[in-house]
Amino acid sequence: MRWNKWIRQMHRWLSLAFTLAVIANIAAMGMAEPAVWIGLLALVPLIPLLITGLYLFALPYLARRRGVEG
Repeated sequence: MRWNKWIRQMHRWLSLAFTLAVIANIAAMGMAEPAVWIGLLALVPLIPLLITGLYLFALPYLARRRGVEG
């Protein structure tokens, strides 16, 4: 299935973007007055990361339900 591979790859890149956003957020907290948008920066990749993660989590259960092993 091409969709599964594409979603898995997208999930990996989103997790990298989320990690970088969290690091930027932590670095900004060290500043005197951090900008509000930096705090919200981590939410941008987090929402699609949640969606793709739930899809990948459900894949084995859906495949088992259809009778496909793998």
